[in-house]
Amino acid sequence: MRAVLPLDHDAADLATVGGKGASLARMAGAGLPVPGGFHVTTGAYRAFVAGFHDEILRAAADDPARIPPLFAAREIPGEIAAEILRAYAALGDDVPVAVRSSATAEDLPEMSFAGQQDTYLNIRGDALLDAVRRCWASLWNPRAIAYRDQNGVPHDDVALAVVVQELVDADAAGIMFTANPLTGDRGETVVNASWGLGEAVVGGQVTPDTITVSGGRVTEARTGDKTVMTVRTDDGTEERPVPAELRGARVLDDAQALELAALGARVQALYGVPMDVEWTRRAGTFAVVQARPITGLKPRLEEWNDSLKGDYLWTGGNLGEAIPDVMTPITWSYVRLFIEEAMSASTLPGFDLVGNIGGRFYMNLSVVHSIAAALGMRSRLGVIDQVFGKMPPGLEVPLVPVPRWELIKKVVPMAIRIRRRVARHLKHMHAFLAASPARCEELRERVAATGSAAELAALWEREIRPHVVVASQMLEAAGRQGGATLVYTRDRLRKLMGDVDAEAMLTGVNADGELASMGPLMGLTRLARGEITRDEFARRYGHRGPHEFEVSIPRPGEDPAWLDAQLAGLRDTRADTEALLERQAKAREQAWGRFAQRHPGKETRMRDRVRRWNAVVRDRETARSENIRAFWVLRAFTVRAGELTGAGDDVFYLHLPELLALLRGDRAALEQVPVRRATYEQYASLPPYPALIVGRFDPVRWAADPARRADIYDARGAAAPVSDTVTGFPGAPGVVEGVARVIAGPEEGERLKPGEILVTTLTNVGWTPMFPRAAAVVTDMGAPLSHASIVARELGIPAVVGTGNATMRVRDGDRIRVDGERGTVELLG
Repeated sequence: MRAVLPLDHDAADLATVGGKGASLARMAGAGLPVPGGFHVTTGAYRAFVAGFHDEILRAAADDPARIPPLFAAREIPGEIAAEILRAYAALGDDVPVAVRSSATAEDLPEMSFAGQQDTYLNIRGDALLDAVRRCWASLWNPRAIAYRDQNGVPHDDVALAVVVQELVDADAAGIMFTANPLTGDRGETVVNASWGLGEAVVGGQVTPDTITVSGGRVTEARTGDKTVMTVRTDDGTEERPVPAELRGARVLDDAQALELAALGARVQALYGVPMDVEWTRRAGTFAVVQARPITGLKPRLEEWNDSLKGDYLWTGGNLGEAIPDVMTPITWSYVRLFIEEAMSASTLPGFDLVGNIGGRFYMNLSVVHSIAAALGMRSRLGVIDQVFGKMPPGLEVPLVPVPRWELIKKVVPMAIRIRRRVARHLKHMHAFLAASPARCEELRERVAATGSAAELAALWEREIRPHVVVASQMLEAAGRQGGATLVYTRDRLRKLMGDVDAEAMLTGVNADGELASMGPLMGLTRLARGEITRDEFARRYGHRGPHEFEVSIPRPGEDPAWLDAQLAGLRDTRADTEALLERQAKAREQAWGRFAQRHPGKETRMRDRVRRWNAVVRDRETARSENIRAFWVLRAFTVRAGELTGAGDDVFYLHLPELLALLRGDRAALEQVPVRRATYEQYASLPPYPALIVGRFDPVRWAADPARRADIYDARGAAAPVSDTVTGFPGAPGVVEGVARVIAGPEEGERLKPGEILVTTLTNVGWTPMFPRAAAVVTDMGAPLSHASIVARELGIPAVVGTGNATMRVRDGDRIRVDGERGTVELLG
């Protein structure tokens, strides 16, 4: 047994010199700037405690306070003491040293044990042996014992080495992380720096400077208020006030920070993992006095953020309401396939019409506004508002930097192709929509029956993908039939009859044939009356729900508990649903009677026009419903892929080409799953992002800002102040006063009591069952053609949609007045 080893000795491994010692030996052997010194090995410790080790273990279990006297009462064996003093003398004449504990369970990738044992600075001469003995005793302080217990480290296995190093009389010191410990970003090095020795930084007694280095430059430098510094004295160290002229001065300039970061990169390259490095500086020269892997570091994350592609205006309106969740990678792949066919204009070469920002779906309105400007149609941009929601007053929409002639050259041919494509698909639309439910049920059965991954891949290519593509094409056809009928019919009626009568005359969509958005509510009503069975409900409506695009989430048709909860919520309002529809039917006919009186001879023609309006709405909603039914097939396909390949729910974190490759035997992409899962979980933990985003947007930084806004984020810093009033689109007329119930998601639906006013960010079909309980509906997002408007109008429930700031201004339990005709919400207290 050797009691002492040179600092860079080949035998200086974890078992012999502990975690800290092994790390210093490794760095010294690699030529890194490490202060000279030596190790007092674990063998020396074991020789010292051999006669009373059992007594130590008993005291650790019963009364740790008995342990220090056990160490203090014993002298270090003479041979070991002599070897330590010879190594110390070799450093020079009376050299001040740092004496540091180095346990065998220390500085490990999964556990740092940082600060659990003791360090002694500025030790000289004979005091060295006492410092070594006190370090050995610190292996058994209450803090270290508790830490080992917490991490399941057996006490009888641990031993302690001691590192003795020349003490650098540092003018500055600190800690460096070669990856950002807060964000997990491996591309950033974060340096903490303060004056004097590093103990004030390590011990948390000072607010140090914080410097971030990325891409070979300093990206951020924050100067701390450095009030104290650790300095050497004749008999040790002490804390002294920092001189006034240094308290607010930067410890490191940019060049020094880059030099230190380069040193950190060398340390990380040696270990192959991000490192926590303690450093010192003396007369402009840096040294490393300790390095350990960063524990608890967030996994490296991907960035899902199309807002970084340029300075554009993005909206979460319309389709963003239908896809309200952070999407898993496989869902985003399916949504992209759906969008390419359902919105073929999104494939316009050179333009990103749709995007993924922090996992959420957004549309690029800068492209739409640029096209309108190029075609001289900016005066008709009000149509866009009715689809995607209002623009805040004074918001300047950034246009894409493309010449007008180039836009026209690309847009006009595409418009012609889309028109022909829609006409072609409309011929088969109704037949497809009628056959779709049975076809989707058959495909899900076929998926469940597949016996091999290769068979499932073949089924995808041959039958599943073609069905999804055609379903998406039919939605495009349904949405574009009749041109701007949906917008202009409503505007025309409002001019002729006023808002209240116009909205009443447009209802009845559900009366002429079931409106898909109302389907789950009507189905629940029939189920509650015993007119259909639970299985029949699941087959017909089980694909619709609040998270119907996200394939990692079970459909309501797969979840009996969901159905039980909806029936429970409907129990007290079943009669109200029918009463609401009957009341609205009466109001509709009275409105038509007034129309006939005011505009004699025009009623028949207008009724035909409204019937066409209703038919377009029904076709659009039915086509959307059948797309969601196709997404149920996609969920079944994905889940079965996980079963057949043994990958389980990891398949949700693959992109579609990777999933198909997995089915064909290539498992390489599964290596990306931990990172993507962590990325998804981080984004999913954040609050919903603003409905409007201008420019480059960082979801994590936005969420951390206490002054963040839910209505708009403008990277230009020019966003208008949050309005003190809550106004939006008149969704459905009527005036109601009541208690506001602010609900974050449909899972909180039981909080909404009959007669209360539902206030939320957005609604989709999954929210429909709670509408009959609501006296009124108010949403941040939405437009006259959104889900909340259509369903509220059919039920005759006052609604104000697209306010932008309702959930920011209205608190849960407030009393408010909702005017669905004027589109206003008044806070009463």
